[in-house]
Amino acid sequence: MSKDIERKIAVIFVTDVVAFSKMMEKNEDETLRSFRSCRDILDNLFKEHGGRIFNTAGDSVLAEFQSAVSAVICAKEFQKLVRERNANVSEDAAMEFRIGLNMGDVIVEGENLYGEGVNVAARLEALSQPGGVCLSKSILDFVNKKTELVFNNLGEQKVKNTTVHAYDLADPELEKRSLESADVKETKDASKPPAIAVLPFKNMSGDEEQEYFADGITEDIITNLSLWKTFPVISRNSSFTYKGKDVNLKSISEELGVRYVVEGSVRKGGNKVRITAQLIDATEDHHLWSNKWDRSLDDIFEVQDEVSSAIAAVVSPAVKEQEGKRVVKKQTKNINAWDEYLRALSCYNNRESNDVIREHCYKSIELDPKISDTYVLLCYSGYGEIFNHEKQDKRSENEAIYHQNAQRAYDLDPDNPDAIIVLSRSFNLKKEYDKRLSLMEKAVKINPNHAAANYDYGLALTNIKDFEKAKEHALKALELTPSGPDRERYIQGGLWLIHIGLKDYDEAIKSMEYMLEKNPDFTGAYGFMASLHALKGNIDIAKGHLAKYQELRPKVKTLKDYEKVAPTIVKEIILDGLEKAGMPKE
Repeated sequence: MSKDIERKIAVIFVTDVVAFSKMMEKNEDETLRSFRSCRDILDNLFKEHGGRIFNTAGDSVLAEFQSAVSAVICAKEFQKLVRERNANVSEDAAMEFRIGLNMGDVIVEGENLYGEGVNVAARLEALSQPGGVCLSKSILDFVNKKTELVFNNLGEQKVKNTTVHAYDLADPELEKRSLESADVKETKDASKPPAIAVLPFKNMSGDEEQEYFADGITEDIITNLSLWKTFPVISRNSSFTYKGKDVNLKSISEELGVRYVVEGSVRKGGNKVRITAQLIDATEDHHLWSNKWDRSLDDIFEVQDEVSSAIAAVVSPAVKEQEGKRVVKKQTKNINAWDEYLRALSCYNNRESNDVIREHCYKSIELDPKISDTYVLLCYSGYGEIFNHEKQDKRSENEAIYHQNAQRAYDLDPDNPDAIIVLSRSFNLKKEYDKRLSLMEKAVKINPNHAAANYDYGLALTNIKDFEKAKEHALKALELTPSGPDRERYIQGGLWLIHIGLKDYDEAIKSMEYMLEKNPDFTGAYGFMASLHALKGNIDIAKGHLAKYQELRPKVKTLKDYEKVAPTIVKEIILDGLEKAGMPKE
């Protein structure tokens, strides 16, 4: 009867000498003496940290530990002590070691261990830097929570017969390295944003002369979508090869290398035209969005521009939203840079904590530091923290981080409207309003139908107190964003400021009430409402709001105190109202 195989989970430590064979060829005696000296260091550390040697082969040493933490600390100490030894011996006697650490399933045979757990540790040792420690995620998950050690993410790495998620133990004596992830290698196309194709709109009019109109709509949508710079858009020449053909969308997706398809139709009747459009996930044959427009043909080219702009303005955000939903549903551990960005975006839209958003953004940057939108998202999510009155002790630090990320986003893609927006906000923080306005003019020029660009352009115009034009662009942003989290941000973010600047106090109060309903923690709203009601002559109501405000912000007792937190643009108006509400000057 065969003996049952004994298995267990073990922490495996594997090390060997860098270039041992060459050292032996050069000076065998000196190499052996040096190796014995280093072995003595290692043996003593094993005794101290609970390591048990279960196999040796030439210059290789394989050991078992009961604790992942102990194994990592032992490895770190060994490399440190070997480095100190090397500093005090001749060049010929100096030695460098690689170390690999893994925790996994092993086969027990007497005192020896075999199996996948040992093999992976050996592969990680081969992947290690000279003088470094390379470990698996199974080790990291235990150690990360129990030590203050720092690790560098190397991503999924293809090693002999397997793939392993590897990490370097950070060491100030070693250069931080970045290895191409096996995940990236194997899913290179998936690591990029998916492409969009706009198929030629069908002329359903029965009027061949309207063919040019349908083609014009298609071409304009392609042009307008290209302005968003969110996703690659297939060229007109490629899309029009399908004109008049009845081709399966899945086949088009495969042939053009796209995930999303925009298709539509044009139907003319008398002086009226109906235009329909729909957005489809062609890989899954799933309709994401559709709409129709009924227009008079008094100015056919104006209709063409209007509808194509409207379609582009909806399609690009819809695709980004769909991609965010899709990637969050993924269960794979092979997450690439673009996926991590989309996960961060999903967290941002769902109002999750900034810590979670930053975690995904930094993972994205580790995998690919050249995605402009990742730095944009760090800016968008961190902008509010700068103004959070509970975090004013960290304001300088938060501003510095913001400036750095904004500049990086812009440097990577100076024609990305979102990158322009965050950099313009950087100049807003620095009170360099001319530069802010100039950048926002550039963003709107690049893409006139970019909702966020119109919104921030409106805010930039408040700096020069052009509130009428500011309102025009803020309302356009709302028109371009009929639903979703961005619409909420626009409503809560700056319309109130514009209303105050226009002295439309009723609308400003409505904005404040709406903001408090959505965000009860926005204590500043009570100060604004106190001022606005006082300016309207509702003194009793104003006093009630003022009392609530000072209860929530006890450090703001006087107008002099309030000046430190008042919005610069409408400061005089707000201060006037607060004085009428009963706030003392000093």
